[in-house]
Amino acid sequence: MNAPFGIASPAFTGTRLKGLDFANRLSVAPMTRISATAAGAPGERMQHYYQRFARGGFSLITTEGIYTDKAYSQTYKDQPGLTDREQALAWRPIVEAVHAEGGRIFAQLMHGGALAQGNPHRPETVGPSAVRPKGSQLTGYHGDGPYALPREISDAEIAEAIEGFACAARLAIEVAGFDGIEIHGANGYLLDQFFTDFSNRRADRWGGDIVERLGLSLEVLKAVRVAIGPDVPLGLRLSQSKVNDFRHKWAEREQGAARVFEALAESPADFVHVTEFEAWKPAFEGGDASLVSLARRHAPRLFIIANGSLHDLDRAEEVMEAGADMIALGRGALVNPDWPQLTAKRTALRPFDLPFLAPISDIKDSELAL
Repeated sequence: MNAPFGIASPAFTGTRLKGLDFANRLSVAPMTRISATAAGAPGERMQHYYQRFARGGFSLITTEGIYTDKAYSQTYKDQPGLTDREQALAWRPIVEAVHAEGGRIFAQLMHGGALAQGNPHRPETVGPSAVRPKGSQLTGYHGDGPYALPREISDAEIAEAIEGFACAARLAIEVAGFDGIEIHGANGYLLDQFFTDFSNRRADRWGGDIVERLGLSLEVLKAVRVAIGPDVPLGLRLSQSKVNDFRHKWAEREQGAARVFEALAESPADFVHVTEFEAWKPAFEGGDASLVSLARRHAPRLFIIANGSLHDLDRAEEVMEAGADMIALGRGALVNPDWPQLTAKRTALRPFDLPFLAPISDIKDSELAL
C-alpha cells in the first residue's frame, strides 16, 4: 500500500484532483505495450505490469493508449481496446489490482488515424487530409516501411470517431472501474494530426488556425464529459513532438500555446498532461518559458501533469516549481517501478540499460518484477 514517505519534497506531498486523493504527486506515464490478445483484451501479464507500479509507490498510473472503435482507431497489432463490454471486463482485474495496492488508474483513450499500422480491422488508414505521415512505421511495434497514404476522413466518420471516444470512456468508468479518463491528443495520433498544420489541410470547420485545429479534441472532450458525467476526472495529453517527427514545434509559438491552453481552460477538461523530451526546457527556441509554465500561466484552473525526462528528483521539483501539480515518469518508471520508494529511501536507482531499452513488448515480466 502507498504510505507516507517521510521525505521533504513537494513530489511526496499529497494532492487532490476532482474528488480523488493522491498520496503523492508521482505518476506513471502511458507507455505502449502491445501485449493484449488478438481480440484486444488485456490479461494477467498486463495486470502484473500495472500493479507493480502501484506497489512501488506511484499514486497514479495512466494506461497505454487504448483504441476506441472497431473502424480505424486501432494503431498497433495486439493493442488493447475498450470497444465492447468484453474488452472492458478484461480491464476490471487490472483496475482492481491497482486499487488493492492503494493506487489510482486512468484509461488513456486514443485513435491512431494516419499512424495506424497493422490494424486487423481496416487495412487502410484515415487522417484529417490525404497527407502521408513523415518518417517510417515503428518496427518495434510490428511496422515496416513508410506509412500508408491516408484517406481524408469524412464528416460522418469524424462523428463516429467522437462517439467511439465517448462509448469507450463510458465502458472504462461503468464497466472496468477506472478512476479517470485521459484523451490522447499528443504524439502524432489522430487528434494531434488534426491539431498539426502539416497534416491538417482542411478548409472546413475542422481546419484553420491553431485553436480551430484543436476543435476535434475539444469536441471529444465534450462528448466524453457527457458520457461519464460531471464528477469523473477528464483530461487531454498534449505534445509538440510526435512518434514520427521528434523535432516538431508549434509554428505559432508562445502566442499559439497561450490560445490553446486558454481554450482548454474553458473546456470540460479537469487536467492537461503535457509532454516534452525535457520538460524543464523552453518550449520554443529563443524563448524562456517551458510548456508547463505556459500551461500554468494561461490555464490556471487546470491540474497539470508534466512528463519528460523527470526521473531525477531535482528536475522533477524544478518542473513542479514551474507549475506542474504532478510528475509523470515513463522510462524512469519502466526501469524503476518502485521509483518513489527508492527515491524516498535515497537508494540508488537502476540505470537505463538493456533490457529496458528494448521494445516494451519484448521485455519479459521477470525482468520487470520488483
